[in-house]
Amino acid sequence: MKIPRFLMFVPAAFLAAPLVSAQTAPEAPELGEITVSASRLGADVSDLAQPVTVLEGRELLLNLEATLGETLAKQPGVRSTYFGPASSRPVIRGLDGDRIRVLQNGLNTIDASATSFDHAVSFDPVSVSKIEVVRGPATVLFGPNAIGGVVNVTDNRIPSERIGEWVRGSVGTRASSADNGIASDFELEGGAGGFAWHLEGYKRNIEELEIPGYARSKRFREANPGAPENDERDRLENSWFNTEGFSAGTSYVWDGGYFGLAYSGFDTDYGSPAEKEVSIDLRQRRWDFHGAFYEPFRGFREIKYRFATSDYEHTEFEGPDPGTTFTNDGYDGRVELSHEKWGPLQGTFGYQTQRSDFEAVGDEKFLPQVLTKSHSAFIFEEMELSDGWRLEGGLRFDHTSAAASEDVDFGPDRERKFDTLSGSLGVVFTPNDDYTIALSSSWTERAPTYQELYAGGPHVATGAFEVGDDGLDTEKSLGFDLSFRKVTGQVTGAVTVFYNRFNDYIGLFPTGGVSVDGLPIFAYQSTDAEFFGAELEATYHLLGPVVAGEVAEDHLDLELRADYVQANDRKTGDPLPRISPFHASAALDYKMGAFGARLESVFSAHQAETADNELPTDSYVMFNAAISYTITSGPVTTDLYIKGVNLTDEEAREHTSFLKESVPLSGRGVVAGVKVNF
Repeated sequence: MKIPRFLMFVPAAFLAAPLVSAQTAPEAPELGEITVSASRLGADVSDLAQPVTVLEGRELLLNLEATLGETLAKQPGVRSTYFGPASSRPVIRGLDGDRIRVLQNGLNTIDASATSFDHAVSFDPVSVSKIEVVRGPATVLFGPNAIGGVVNVTDNRIPSERIGEWVRGSVGTRASSADNGIASDFELEGGAGGFAWHLEGYKRNIEELEIPGYARSKRFREANPGAPENDERDRLENSWFNTEGFSAGTSYVWDGGYFGLAYSGFDTDYGSPAEKEVSIDLRQRRWDFHGAFYEPFRGFREIKYRFATSDYEHTEFEGPDPGTTFTNDGYDGRVELSHEKWGPLQGTFGYQTQRSDFEAVGDEKFLPQVLTKSHSAFIFEEMELSDGWRLEGGLRFDHTSAAASEDVDFGPDRERKFDTLSGSLGVVFTPNDDYTIALSSSWTERAPTYQELYAGGPHVATGAFEVGDDGLDTEKSLGFDLSFRKVTGQVTGAVTVFYNRFNDYIGLFPTGGVSVDGLPIFAYQSTDAEFFGAELEATYHLLGPVVAGEVAEDHLDLELRADYVQANDRKTGDPLPRISPFHASAALDYKMGAFGARLESVFSAHQAETADNELPTDSYVMFNAAISYTITSGPVTTDLYIKGVNLTDEEAREHTSFLKESVPLSGRGVVAGVKVNF
């Protein structure tokens, strides 16, 4: 195992320990302290009608990976599109792409990651302070593109509160052996009076990933004997990447609100494991404007406004020569008005506008230039009923247009316009302080994306010639979630079952034809589909029960997680493609004073229920371990941690990945890091 950077890093990381000495235990957190900014008012997780996962602090630090999808892949109901180490988005309950809304501080990322699995999300998880995952439809507040769920990453690039210190911040670095990688980040912020500022930056360099055995699966090698790529093993070719980014923001805060702005940049270049001579050079520059007025006038709690504009470009290189360039210039803006109780109702209503100007130029472009606009109005209200019952519901109206420009390869100008209506209704019952039962229902209408409407060319990421259909109708979904939660006692956790029924579900299906380039032809077509499944989260607190929602800082917990999803074409009865098999994990998590340790096993079952042109995926069991130590001296805390990943060097492939037959997950490796907060 070649790990020169890693070996140089370890002494430096642990030599930081003597710089600080005294240890103090922080106060015990409470379950109810966690609030979700992706919800309508910022509510406790246990009080929401839909299941929500929040990662922050130590849990985020130990789960942190190079991509958003891999950072979240062990959470219940969440998998990854895994297109190699550099590109990965979350898959929630079997849904991905445009059906999962990824947000930065409540606004769209305004990149091209939803259009193709090889397009990276335009931020590095090392730069975020909290990640919120809403599983299931969240369309009323965030639009029809959130039909599968929402992932909201937050940072403090625009301070919304007075900081009160000249400077505070953090600096961190981490190294990994499996990819000979190193990542570093810093964050500084301060203020005086009502003025506040924030500055952060990060950099990551990763070499080709070590893998256990062959890159191609055994089934692929047996089906394609003699193929030259069958010999690739031990290291995943062209899986390197380099990333750097920054943000700088300032704000003015007063008793009645705040206003601020931030400028950020993200640059990455990375190899594509799908084609050994292809690399991608991606660049985004973004402006954010945030503000709020508190109690602006009688009857209102808050007026909150946010706006972001982005200049995005990435170029796909074939060797040293530039090939196709993708650009996406756009904006996302929203205004929310939260009101006090008007009679029995308390809630939020607002307006959102979005614009995306997408263009591809080059030999392998598979889309014309498309201008997409949307205007939306929404309302979400809740009402307290008697004896622990609460009712909540909302409506959203969206007007969307997608206009394709005239193109010699794609024909004359075309435009489609859609008016869609989405709604939700939920009830939360809290019989006592121990239990919560939540039932939610949703109706969603999603307009087809510009890719589903206008695609017409070879797409490297899917290995297919894609054909859109500008006659597609809106996709409609009726969904139900039922959750049972326990928040106190020796055992805490939640069980959720869900069902989603789609009419005119839009998918990419094989036609049986072959293009002149020899690629199989896939067409965007509509069918009827259904998704159903279950999720389990349970924690057995071995050192004592959780009392009144308060979690002991010192603990020894046994954690169990499991999820299952089934997705079928209702017309044919066939399984839909890339649906995750049964997935489960067990972990023993220990925290005593400054010391923490974690041992976990992850199981993914054999997936034999496959779609056409899809091979089964073998099961795997993966073992991971982590040790952490926190040193506190005055205002300075230092977190030291080391993780062992895939300790048995198990060959593992994600069925949710388009490249599962050629891109396995990482082999055995070690990650070590230090994070200093001051």
